Amino acid sequence: MADDAANPRSEPISKIDQSVPHSARIWNYWLGGKDNYEVDRAAGDAYCHAFPGIVDIARASRAFLARSIRYLAQDAGLRQFLDVGTGLPTVDNTHQVAQRVAPEARVVYVDNDPLVLLHAHALLTSTPEGVTQYVEADLQEPEDILARAAGTLDLGRPVGLILSGILGHVATYDEARDIVRRLMAGLPSGSYLSLNEGTDTDPVYVRAQGDYNASGAIPYRLRPMEEIAGYFDGLDLVPPGVVQVPAWRPDITPSGDQPADIGQAGGVALKP
Repeated sequence: MADDAANPRSEPISKIDQSVPHSARIWNYWLGGKDNYEVDRAAGDAYCHAFPGIVDIARASRAFLARSIRYLAQDAGLRQFLDVGTGLPTVDNTHQVAQRVAPEARVVYVDNDPLVLLHAHALLTSTPEGVTQYVEADLQEPEDILARAAGTLDLGRPVGLILSGILGHVATYDEARDIVRRLMAGLPSGSYLSLNEGTDTDPVYVRAQGDYNASGAIPYRLRPMEEIAGYFDGLDLVPPGVVQVPAWRPDITPSGDQPADIGQAGGVALKP
């Protein structure tokens, strides 16, 4: 990897538009992070006013990511992970969860956001036994992503592909499905897909997202449950299948609370 990604210089700062809210920075704000600007906090507060449940969705999405990676490292025995559209570093990043289970795990993060590049040093921490790398590439170019990832990962061995809340930024469902198909096509049998996306099941959520999209920010498209399930076509779903993310293998809590009804669905599946 080029030195400027491992040790970010000031150059990416000039590419960061601080006048327009950015979804990754807003989610960072909702998750309690500090990598955001006033425009993001204002947009995040406005979204919360219209739909207070968005903070629960952000937290549930992050918790699903951690549980799914733990499953892949612990139960499925994976030691390689490709996290595409990683966003800004926050708590329980992919490499932290995977390397807690398997210190030798190798993780490649992929994004093309200059702010993520600026914070790449936070993503590049690793156990001495493992490897963590950052690749600057575009979601719309799956073959380029795979070629760049091959510098760190052995694509002849199983890989866990992570797509968390990124496909909603793709303009059409057919394009988004094609991206998933092409990425999985470049990975061998025994690989897994972990994916979660926003759903259009809650009318209040849909209205709030529509208002956000109309603000001039990069739009995110909520999609029906059946379309999210369609991303897993040709793969073998791990029980309980594609469900609202709090219901995917929830951690046992002392209170025994049941998973909340939430507008975010996901699942994990094996490539046979």
